[in-house]
Amino acid sequence: MDDMSSANLTRRETAARSATFNVHQIRVELDLRDATNPQQRGFGTTTTLKFEASATDSWIDFIGESVNRVTVNGVDVPVDYDGARIAVTGLVASNTVVVEATGRYSRSGEGLHRFVDPVDGETYLYTQYEPADSRRVMACFEQPDMKAAYTFIVHAPHDWQVLSNQSVVTTRVTNSGQTVEFAPTLPLSSYITAVAAGPYHRVDSTWTRGEQEVALGVFCRASLARHLEADEIIEVTRQGLDFFTDAFAFAYPWGKYDQIFVPEYNLGAMENPGLVTFTEAYIPRGAATDAQRGGRANTILHEMAHMWFGDLVTMRWWDDLWLKESFADYMGSHASAAATRFTDAWVRFAANRKAWAYQQDQLPTTHPIVADIPDLEAAKLNFDGITYAKGASVLKQLVAFVGEEPFFEGARRYFAAHAYGNTTLDDLLVQLEDVSGRDVRAWSKSWLETSGVTTLWLETDAAGERVLMQSDPRPHRLRVGLYDLIEGRLVLREQIELDIMAERTPVSLPAADLIVLNDDDMSYVKARLDEASVAAAATALSTLAPLPRALVWSSLWNATRDGEMPAATYLDIVRHHAPAEENIGLLSGVLANTAYTIGHFVPVARREAERTAWLAAAEAALDAALPGSDAQLAWARAFAAASAVSDASADRVRAILGGNGPAGLPIDPELRWSLITALATTGNSSEDDIADELRHDDTADGRTAALRALASRPAADVRAAAWDRAWNDESLSNDHLDAIIAGVRAGARRDLIARFDDEYFERIAEVWSVRSIELARRLVIGLFPGTDTTDAVDAWLAENQIAPAALRRLVIEQRDHLARGIRVRAAQ
Repeated sequence: MDDMSSANLTRRETAARSATFNVHQIRVELDLRDATNPQQRGFGTTTTLKFEASATDSWIDFIGESVNRVTVNGVDVPVDYDGARIAVTGLVASNTVVVEATGRYSRSGEGLHRFVDPVDGETYLYTQYEPADSRRVMACFEQPDMKAAYTFIVHAPHDWQVLSNQSVVTTRVTNSGQTVEFAPTLPLSSYITAVAAGPYHRVDSTWTRGEQEVALGVFCRASLARHLEADEIIEVTRQGLDFFTDAFAFAYPWGKYDQIFVPEYNLGAMENPGLVTFTEAYIPRGAATDAQRGGRANTILHEMAHMWFGDLVTMRWWDDLWLKESFADYMGSHASAAATRFTDAWVRFAANRKAWAYQQDQLPTTHPIVADIPDLEAAKLNFDGITYAKGASVLKQLVAFVGEEPFFEGARRYFAAHAYGNTTLDDLLVQLEDVSGRDVRAWSKSWLETSGVTTLWLETDAAGERVLMQSDPRPHRLRVGLYDLIEGRLVLREQIELDIMAERTPVSLPAADLIVLNDDDMSYVKARLDEASVAAAATALSTLAPLPRALVWSSLWNATRDGEMPAATYLDIVRHHAPAEENIGLLSGVLANTAYTIGHFVPVARREAERTAWLAAAEAALDAALPGSDAQLAWARAFAAASAVSDASADRVRAILGGNGPAGLPIDPELRWSLITALATTGNSSEDDIADELRHDDTADGRTAALRALASRPAADVRAAAWDRAWNDESLSNDHLDAIIAGVRAGARRDLIARFDDEYFERIAEVWSVRSIELARRLVIGLFPGTDTTDAVDAWLAENQIAPAALRRLVIEQRDHLARGIRVRAAQ
């Protein structure tokens, strides 16, 4: 348990600490030799910190089992430790502090995570720190502006791979194991240091550019080795290193480039220099669509961009998190489209990634891209759609504003000026302004330092003139696309480029069957379709080119979310055009939005009819899809999901599980578990059926899926047991907790769980205080009750105004999602 108020570091106190400290070297020695013993909760960790100080006392951060000994400049001092901070006194101008402690192995994905593979019984370790969990492994200064050169020494079992940010210098083998020492790093913030250890499968390669040669490594668990698509991962890695080396004119500085895929990972990936970590979800155990591989390539390139934006030059504090994440999100799509075979990256970004930004930016908790982050809890929750997707969207607009070459030249100057240092917003703006000659500061005030999303639409005034209207006015440079419906196809006639700033902008636009207000997706804006354009889209949406098609799908979805388009209209268009959608990235997004629409925006009285109609449509599209195609796989997954809320096709589900599915459909473990869970959720599969499936797939993913299926069975006592376990079983790993929560909510069976609504609001404050923020967040979001009114949540907010700000933010956001659903249903 982490019941320590001192764990939540504030911006003010960390700024004061960095003003009086200058850190040089940190040496970390970890003893992991007993990691394979499940009874061993902790590991030895000894940290030596060398720093200059102008204050005589301060604190060092650490969260673990115990602090056993502290020496200051060679003298033992009393251990003054509150569970999160080690007080140090008697400091002089130049100091060496040694902290001997016991860390705690994690099952939440925070700190040093320990995982035992059920396939072969092997133990795997990896670290994950951002924003502030390196203190769970080593004593440190847990703030990004106190960089140091780190040296890691790891004691581990004989046959393990041992990895860190730098290459191995020495390996010494003894009877008790091996001791591996790594070369010192260049100056790093604590949150991007990393260690991984275990019998990982390894694939080696190299990347060469001129005289520079970089060793490449790709790692995964041994039991997943046959599924690892190492060749494609290495190809994308080489393409990215080529691209960024040219674009940034700064050679890759971190020595080797290892990429490791790890189990039970909380994120998509993390940019630890020299040892990038990824979720194992990027290693499909069966069939995968090209969109999934494109998403993996995007993530590889996103993390690679961080080698410069974030690792080489790091934000001073989490207010400027965007300085790394917005840029990396932009660069992931840009480099994918420019340097790899995934040339549709911006298409997927327009339809799917920006949807995340639009949703987050309409919440009452929205914030500027350059945010006010007073403490670490706020920082943890700011890894959101604003920082990532909105930031990338407005950077795309900035590139259009200043020009691509000036943008990259500004980045090059930024890296040259601040390499291995820390920066704020102004440090980048001055470079971009100098090189482009544009008023970048005014652009920043409009886009980086404000919140909210503009809505754009066309009106016709009393004189018959067209007027372009925008809510929450901002400066936009955009293109308006005019499309004609010719012989059943929508064909681009022309694009008109505009600069708009005011709430009302008169425009001279010829009539057209379809008018796309933000064609080419140059700006960050919710663009509405007029009535005639909706009719044209309903007739011939699937005939558009991919990018305008993505933008129309996005417009239709946003109008549905905002209650301006009836859910039935959106669902009719989906049923008509989704089966013809050729871009698998767009199709996947549309299928997810359709399921959400039925569950949240369709009035209750019509919901069962829409569920049945959607199940039939998904089954028909599955049967009509090209055998072995990505579309067939996507429709099979949609059919499985739809079968979990309607049992009209239970016999067909059983037939597919029995091997009588459509020709060419790969019935891989993921799809099998989706179908098994659908049957369990609708009461058509027993505990014995689930156990039998687990015997055939007794893997980590199989065990997680079985937990979900068991908790999904539609019996009051089953859901009650799952509810109790989610709150009270602290042995659950992060993935297993997710599975239990998904089971509680399965099938949208409010009748089985509504009795727990009051208990939810009684529990959340306590769980926030005693569980790690990662696990507490899952409980607060995942078990939020889907009531018919906001009365209960409003009462909790009124009674808990002094609850932690991060907790209140989560509850406020869930209330807004609930209120939106109620509002949109009422508008029908």
